Amino acid sequence: MLIIEDEWLIAEYIEQLARDAGATSVDTADCQYGAIEAAANHAPEIILSDVNLKTGTGPRAVAAIQAKLGPIPVIFITGTPEDCIPCAPPGIVLTKPIQAEVLVEAFRRLAPVG
Repeated sequence: MLIIEDEWLIAEYIEQLARDAGATSVDTADCQYGAIEAAANHAPEIILSDVNLKTGTGPRAVAAIQAKLGPIPVIFITGTPEDCIPCAPPGIVLTKPIQAEVLVEAFRRLAPVG
């Protein structure tokens, strides 16, 4: 799993919720290019991404990762869903503030089983 989030406290919270939902391997990145590099080093099975980052955007990072690795399920988590372009499937757009039960349910629905 790859978490793309530039606020470390939010990234830690998302990681804990994902682990509670069954995630076992987690990489994090706080910018677009860091996310692309992290995915190149360890291909994620699912991506949880903010939209607007301090450097770059989550959607651009996800598009670059998917261009190299193929379709990967994505959950975009953002306070500005109107900025979620391109946030094309396979994915879900959730809004901040994060609702733990909604994120856990979406993660369990999209995460590969096994």
